[in-house]
Amino acid sequence: MSLTSSNMSDSPRTALVTGGANGIGLAIAQAFAAKGMRAIAADLLTSSDAAGVEFRRLDVASEMEIAELVNSLDRLDVLVNCAGVIRRDEEFELSMFERVLDINLTGTMRMCSACRPLLRDSRGAIVNMASMLSFFGGPRVPAYTASKGGIAQLTKSLAAAWAPEGIRVNAVAPGWIETPLTEPLREDPARSAAILSRTPLARWGTPEDVAGPVLFLCSKEAAFITGAILPVDGGYSIL
Repeated sequence: MSLTSSNMSDSPRTALVTGGANGIGLAIAQAFAAKGMRAIAADLLTSSDAAGVEFRRLDVASEMEIAELVNSLDRLDVLVNCAGVIRRDEEFELSMFERVLDINLTGTMRMCSACRPLLRDSRGAIVNMASMLSFFGGPRVPAYTASKGGIAQLTKSLAAAWAPEGIRVNAVAPGWIETPLTEPLREDPARSAAILSRTPLARWGTPEDVAGPVLFLCSKEAAFITGAILPVDGGYSIL
Protein backbone atom coordinates (compact mmCIF):
# COMPACT_ATOMS: atom_id res chain seq x y z
CA MET A 1 0.00 0.00 0.00
CA SER A 2 1.62 3.26 -1.16
CA LEU A 3 0.88 6.29 0.94
CA THR A 4 0.05 9.70 -0.46
CA SER A 5 3.14 11.48 -1.72
CA SER A 6 4.09 14.52 -3.76
CA ASN A 7 6.95 15.84 -5.83
CA MET A 8 8.58 17.47 -2.78
CA SER A 9 11.42 14.95 -2.62
CA ASP A 10 13.79 17.11 -0.56
CA SER A 11 12.02 16.35 2.72
CA PRO A 12 10.44 13.18 4.12
CA ARG A 13 6.76 12.46 3.70
CA THR A 14 5.11 13.70 6.86
CA ALA A 15 2.01 12.69 8.80
CA LEU A 16 0.66 14.82 11.64
CA VAL A 17 -1.67 13.11 14.13
CA THR A 18 -3.40 15.16 16.81
CA GLY A 19 -4.35 13.39 20.00
CA GLY A 20 -1.39 11.14 19.27
CA ALA A 21 -0.03 10.49 22.76
CA ASN A 22 -2.07 7.36 23.40
CA GLY A 23 -4.92 5.17 22.21
CA ILE A 24 -6.06 5.41 18.61
CA GLY A 25 -3.93 8.44 17.81
CA LEU A 26 -0.72 6.80 18.98
CA ALA A 27 -1.47 3.60 17.05
CA ILE A 28 -2.01 5.66 13.90
CA ALA A 29 1.22 7.63 14.37
CA GLN A 30 3.14 4.38 14.92
CA ALA A 31 1.59 2.89 11.78
CA PHE A 32 2.76 5.84 9.67
CA ALA A 33 6.23 5.62 11.21
CA ALA A 34 6.35 1.93 10.34
CA LYS A 35 5.69 2.91 6.72
CA GLY A 36 8.79 5.08 6.74
CA MET A 37 7.07 8.43 7.09
CA ARG A 38 7.97 11.20 9.50
CA ALA A 39 5.23 10.73 12.08
CA ILE A 40 4.42 13.63 14.39
CA ALA A 41 2.10 12.97 17.34
CA ALA A 42 0.75 16.25 18.69
CA ASP A 43 -1.01 16.23 22.04
CA LEU A 44 -1.28 17.94 25.40
CA LEU A 45 0.67 14.93 26.66
CA THR A 46 4.08 14.50 25.05
CA SER A 47 5.89 11.80 27.00
CA SER A 48 6.09 8.44 25.25
CA ASP A 49 8.74 5.98 24.16
CA ALA A 50 7.07 4.97 20.90
CA ALA A 51 9.79 4.18 18.39
CA GLY A 52 9.94 6.37 15.34
CA VAL A 53 7.31 8.87 16.50
CA GLU A 54 8.12 12.53 17.11
CA PHE A 55 6.08 14.07 19.92
CA ARG A 56 5.06 17.73 19.98
CA ARG A 57 2.88 19.54 22.49
CA LEU A 58 -0.36 20.91 21.06
CA ASP A 59 -3.66 22.25 22.34
CA VAL A 60 -6.13 22.15 19.44
CA ALA A 61 -8.15 24.88 21.19
CA SER A 62 -5.23 27.29 20.73
CA GLU A 63 -4.85 28.91 17.32
CA MET A 64 -1.43 30.20 18.39
CA GLU A 65 -0.10 26.73 19.25
CA ILE A 66 -1.51 25.30 16.03
CA ALA A 67 0.13 28.06 13.98
CA GLU A 68 3.48 27.52 15.70
CA LEU A 69 3.41 23.80 14.97
CA VAL A 70 2.22 24.06 11.37
CA ASN A 71 4.67 26.87 10.59
CA SER A 72 7.53 24.65 11.79
CA LEU A 73 6.79 22.08 9.06
CA ASP A 74 8.29 22.30 5.59
CA ARG A 75 5.84 19.77 4.18
CA LEU A 76 2.76 17.82 5.19
CA ASP A 77 1.22 14.89 3.37
CA VAL A 78 -1.30 13.61 5.90
CA LEU A 79 -3.34 15.16 8.71
CA VAL A 80 -5.24 12.89 11.08
CA ASN A 81 -7.48 14.63 13.61
CA CYS A 82 -7.76 12.38 16.67
CA ALA A 83 -7.77 14.97 19.47
CA GLY A 84 -10.97 14.73 21.46
CA VAL A 85 -12.56 14.60 24.88
CA ILE A 86 -15.67 13.07 26.39
CA ARG A 87 -17.31 14.05 29.70
CA ARG A 88 -20.12 11.64 30.49
CA ASP A 89 -23.09 13.26 32.26
CA GLU A 90 -21.21 16.58 32.63
CA GLU A 91 -21.98 17.67 29.06
CA PHE A 92 -25.49 18.84 29.96
CA GLU A 93 -23.85 21.85 31.61
CA LEU A 94 -23.56 24.53 28.94
CA SER A 95 -19.96 25.42 29.74
CA MET A 96 -18.87 21.78 29.38
CA PHE A 97 -21.00 21.35 26.25
CA GLU A 98 -19.18 24.28 24.66
CA ARG A 99 -15.78 23.00 25.78
CA VAL A 100 -16.28 19.57 24.24
CA LEU A 101 -17.47 21.08 20.96
CA ASP A 102 -14.54 23.49 20.93
CA ILE A 103 -12.00 20.68 21.21
CA ASN A 104 -13.64 17.93 19.17
CA LEU A 105 -15.32 19.83 16.34
CA THR A 106 -13.87 23.33 16.18
CA GLY A 107 -10.42 21.93 16.98
CA THR A 108 -10.71 19.69 13.94
CA MET A 109 -11.65 22.65 11.76
CA ARG A 110 -8.79 24.72 13.17
CA MET A 111 -6.33 22.00 12.22
CA CYS A 112 -7.79 21.47 8.75
CA SER A 113 -7.71 25.19 7.99
CA ALA A 114 -4.18 25.69 9.29
CA CYS A 115 -2.82 22.68 7.38
CA ARG A 116 -4.65 23.39 4.14
CA PRO A 117 -1.80 25.24 2.36
CA LEU A 118 0.74 22.48 3.06
CA LEU A 119 -1.75 19.77 2.08
CA ARG A 120 -2.58 21.65 -1.11
CA ASP A 121 1.13 21.68 -1.99
CA SER A 122 1.44 17.93 -1.44
CA ARG A 123 -2.04 17.04 -2.75
CA GLY A 124 -2.42 15.35 0.59
CA ALA A 125 -5.09 13.68 2.66
CA ILE A 126 -7.05 14.40 5.81
CA VAL A 127 -8.71 11.77 7.97
CA ASN A 128 -11.03 12.99 10.70
CA MET A 129 -12.17 10.98 13.70
CA ALA A 130 -15.92 10.54 13.57
CA SER A 131 -17.70 7.90 15.68
CA MET A 132 -20.61 5.51 15.63
CA LEU A 133 -22.26 8.34 17.58
CA SER A 134 -22.11 10.32 14.34
CA PHE A 135 -25.10 8.18 13.32
CA PHE A 136 -27.19 7.84 16.48
CA GLY A 137 -27.62 9.49 19.86
CA GLY A 138 -25.65 9.14 23.07
CA PRO A 139 -27.90 9.84 26.07
CA ARG A 140 -25.05 10.59 28.46
CA VAL A 141 -22.85 12.56 26.06
CA PRO A 142 -24.86 15.18 24.13
CA ALA A 143 -21.83 17.34 23.33
CA TYR A 144 -19.63 14.44 22.23
CA THR A 145 -22.44 13.11 20.04
CA ALA A 146 -23.10 16.54 18.54
CA SER A 147 -19.41 17.03 17.86
CA LYS A 148 -19.08 13.68 16.10
CA GLY A 149 -22.19 14.30 14.01
CA GLY A 150 -20.65 17.63 13.10
CA ILE A 151 -17.35 16.01 12.13
CA ALA A 152 -19.14 13.71 9.69
CA GLN A 153 -20.79 16.68 7.97
CA LEU A 154 -17.64 18.78 8.14
CA THR A 155 -15.74 15.96 6.45
CA LYS A 156 -18.21 15.87 3.57
CA SER A 157 -18.21 19.65 3.23
CA LEU A 158 -14.43 20.00 3.16
CA ALA A 159 -14.14 17.05 0.78
CA ALA A 160 -16.38 18.85 -1.70
CA ALA A 161 -14.77 22.26 -1.15
CA TRP A 162 -11.13 21.19 -1.36
CA ALA A 163 -11.28 18.51 -4.04
CA PRO A 164 -10.23 21.04 -6.74
CA GLU A 165 -7.03 21.58 -4.70
CA GLY A 166 -6.23 17.87 -4.69
CA ILE A 167 -6.94 17.45 -0.96
CA ARG A 168 -8.94 14.36 -0.07
CA VAL A 169 -10.94 14.47 3.18
CA ASN A 170 -12.38 11.33 4.75
CA ALA A 171 -13.28 10.08 8.21
CA VAL A 172 -13.33 6.85 10.15
CA ALA A 173 -16.11 6.13 12.63
CA PRO A 174 -14.77 3.83 15.34
CA GLY A 175 -17.07 1.77 17.50
CA TRP A 176 -16.15 0.37 20.89
CA ILE A 177 -12.35 0.50 20.99
CA GLU A 178 -10.01 -0.31 23.88
CA THR A 179 -8.80 3.19 24.77
CA PRO A 180 -8.58 5.30 27.94
CA LEU A 181 -11.93 6.90 26.97
CA THR A 182 -13.74 3.55 27.13
CA GLU A 183 -12.00 2.18 30.21
CA PRO A 184 -14.96 2.92 32.55
CA LEU A 185 -17.27 0.95 30.25
CA ARG A 186 -14.90 -1.97 29.86
CA GLU A 187 -14.55 -2.20 33.64
CA ASP A 188 -18.34 -2.43 34.05
CA PRO A 189 -19.16 -6.13 33.41
CA ALA A 190 -22.83 -5.52 32.64
CA ARG A 191 -22.16 -2.63 30.25
CA SER A 192 -19.31 -4.46 28.53
CA ALA A 193 -21.44 -7.57 28.07
CA ALA A 194 -24.24 -5.50 26.52
CA ILE A 195 -21.82 -3.92 24.06
CA LEU A 196 -20.28 -7.24 23.04
CA SER A 197 -23.66 -8.92 22.65
CA ARG A 198 -24.62 -6.34 20.01
CA THR A 199 -21.26 -6.42 18.19
CA PRO A 200 -21.31 -9.09 15.45
CA LEU A 201 -17.54 -9.63 15.74
CA ALA A 202 -18.08 -10.10 19.50
CA ARG A 203 -15.03 -8.27 20.79
CA TRP A 204 -13.73 -4.84 21.64
CA GLY A 205 -11.74 -3.23 18.88
CA THR A 206 -8.11 -2.23 19.30
CA PRO A 207 -6.43 1.02 18.28
CA GLU A 208 -4.56 -0.96 15.63
CA ASP A 209 -7.92 -1.97 14.13
CA VAL A 210 -8.50 1.72 13.40
CA ALA A 211 -4.98 2.52 12.24
CA GLY A 212 -5.18 0.18 9.23
CA PRO A 213 -8.24 1.84 7.67
CA VAL A 214 -6.70 5.27 8.26
CA LEU A 215 -3.55 4.25 6.39
CA PHE A 216 -5.72 2.95 3.55
CA LEU A 217 -7.65 6.21 3.27
CA CYS A 218 -4.34 8.09 3.03
CA SER A 219 -2.89 5.77 0.40
CA LYS A 220 -2.82 5.91 -3.39
CA GLU A 221 -5.16 2.92 -3.37
CA ALA A 222 -7.81 5.31 -2.00
CA ALA A 223 -7.08 8.03 -4.55
CA PHE A 224 -10.70 8.10 -5.77
CA ILE A 225 -12.23 8.18 -2.27
CA THR A 226 -13.20 11.46 -0.64
CA GLY A 227 -16.05 12.48 1.65
CA ALA A 228 -16.43 8.93 2.99
CA ILE A 229 -17.29 8.06 6.60
CA LEU A 230 -15.93 4.55 7.14
CA PRO A 231 -17.36 2.60 10.11
CA VAL A 232 -14.74 0.62 12.05
CA ASP A 233 -17.00 -0.92 14.66
CA GLY A 234 -17.08 -4.68 14.32
CA GLY A 235 -20.56 -4.40 12.80
CA TYR A 236 -22.11 -2.63 15.80
CA SER A 237 -23.87 0.00 13.68
CA ILE A 238 -25.53 -2.48 11.30
CA LEU A 239 -27.87 -3.89 13.96
